[in-house]
Amino acid sequence: MQGNKSLSHTLVLLAALIFGSILSTGNLFAATLCVNPGGTGGCFSTISAAVTAASPNDTIKVAAGTYTEDVVIGKALSLVGASRSTTIIDATGLSNGVYIDGRDNAGLGNVVVTGFTVENANFEGILITNASDVTVWGNIVANNDKSLQPAIPACPGIPAFETGEAFDCGEGVHLLGVDHSIIANNLVENNAGGILLSDDTGQTHDNLVTGNLSRNNPFDCGIVMASHAPAPGSTAPHLGVVHNTIADNESTHNGFQVPGAGAGVGLFADGSGPGLVSGNVVIHNKLFNNGLPGVAFHSHAPGDTFADNMIVANQISGNSADLFDTATPGPTGINVNSGFGFSPITGTLIAENVINHETDEVALNTPAQVNIHLNNFLDDTVGVDNLGTGTANATENWWACPNGPGGAEECANVGGPGVLFAPWLGAPFK
Repeated sequence: MQGNKSLSHTLVLLAALIFGSILSTGNLFAATLCVNPGGTGGCFSTISAAVTAASPNDTIKVAAGTYTEDVVIGKALSLVGASRSTTIIDATGLSNGVYIDGRDNAGLGNVVVTGFTVENANFEGILITNASDVTVWGNIVANNDKSLQPAIPACPGIPAFETGEAFDCGEGVHLLGVDHSIIANNLVENNAGGILLSDDTGQTHDNLVTGNLSRNNPFDCGIVMASHAPAPGSTAPHLGVVHNTIADNESTHNGFQVPGAGAGVGLFADGSGPGLVSGNVVIHNKLFNNGLPGVAFHSHAPGDTFADNMIVANQISGNSADLFDTATPGPTGINVNSGFGFSPITGTLIAENVINHETDEVALNTPAQVNIHLNNFLDDTVGVDNLGTGTANATENWWACPNGPGGAEECANVGGPGVLFAPWLGAPFK
């Protein structure tokens, strides 16, 4: 009998310890907080107050209305608006609409932001630094970058850790030092630029940008992956924008306000030192009517590393010429260009794209080989134009006619030396 009592006592103590441990693990008892403009019904009246009160892994549900604030998130949580058309974060006069701040909150991850219009910020609508496993989906990000002075260009007041944003105020959505995150199904319009992935504060890697509509952003690209100088205090070289996937987006009519402002998708190093933009995939996007080529590679400095990037199965049409040290002869679908830095852009694969209404459907100026296969060049212009000292393996493409380059008046042609184009396809690739 005494043994049974002792066993029972032990089991009670063990259960108490387990229960106490569970209570101390907040994510097993995540709460749902609410926000509405009047702060009624036990809800908060501001999103920021709810964020402050929330425990890690809580959900904050925000009712329809307009919230004039800069929401800073430094813990794991889900921020859910009632709908993106009715739940407004108006950041007029403020730095950002939403700032997911892993730079000041080490190890930040597991953050969700969905169901909002984010507008009128001085800098980015949504800024994310040094965080993992962030999901930003189903939002409208519009009319941000209000501090931009495009004539200079300059962005007074932007934080010093953003080393390459003086000419665009960080664009609509900006990831710095972010990994394993998803930017999906957002409408990003009328900002300086659309969606920016850069490495100012850390390597930005293994992210997915998918299903977004980035349009009418006048001063920069629809979507850009850019290697910038490291933030002040860092002794590291450029940290890199690597292994990101840009898939199933539409990037239309960006970078149109000033000459040479923005591509549909850009892969850039800013010329401040050895940049790193490698292993990225741009796949199945619609890239139309932008102020630079549909896809533009820009290397500007010796020692840049652009390696093993893939441009696959995109629809590209009606874009503009590249300019300055990466200039092309006319409107261009894809430009792979080392600029005056002459750094080789290596391991580039361009495949299964459909390109039309361009003077140069693919332009090259890099001291390396570019592989170009199974693309449909639909115009009787220049399918592949080699402007530099490298080579192009451009076999098995459709050149707008069965006769191949130069085979008839309606065929696309080859420009420059070092382009291998035979054998070619006798019908469009499907």
